[in-house]
Amino acid sequence: MRPTDFPNIIFDLGGVILNLDISRTIRAFSEISGKNFAQWHSQHEQKALFDAFEAGQISSEEFRHAIRAELECPLTDEAIDNCWNAMLLDLPLERLQLLERLKLQKRTFLLSNTNAIHKTAFEQIIENQHGISSLSHLFERDYYSHLLGMRKPHPEVFHYILQTHGLQPEETLFIDDSIQHIEGAKQVGLHALHIAGDTDIIRIFD
Repeated sequence: MRPTDFPNIIFDLGGVILNLDISRTIRAFSEISGKNFAQWHSQHEQKALFDAFEAGQISSEEFRHAIRAELECPLTDEAIDNCWNAMLLDLPLERLQLLERLKLQKRTFLLSNTNAIHKTAFEQIIENQHGISSLSHLFERDYYSHLLGMRKPHPEVFHYILQTHGLQPEETLFIDDSIQHIEGAKQVGLHALHIAGDTDIIRIFD
């Protein structure tokens, strides 16, 4: 089946809808601390600290305290947030318009591994850029890992969405930029599309 053939679509946020550059955060933390931050966090692998933050198991304050301890550097809250949010870029208008069209034709959902600091930051980005306070109106339901208490690629999060909304996995397409999340979705029977390189959802649904 082509992406346009699926009646249900679950979108990732960063790297699929919102432009993302994780290397900016790695570079920012490395420069400010003198440590190689890539050993703690990358797109493909991260320490348990970041998993816990994305699953809502620790607060923003606890996350910042842990970052200071890991980097052995007395960074301010503002400095940590600025470095952490450096990866968050923009949301092209064309993608916003695409999601608005798709919602009229299909059942669309958002499933993002994120955290409290990032959610505040990207909502400010889209408000500044497009005058909207959230992405909720673009989907039947938007799910954020730190609020849900579950994160990709664990099968439980996919099962939860399928069961909550009565979706059949064979009729549902999942789109993500992280291969480990793609593999997790496939384990529960979802069709999955990996966004990589210069692939853009605009061209996929054009």
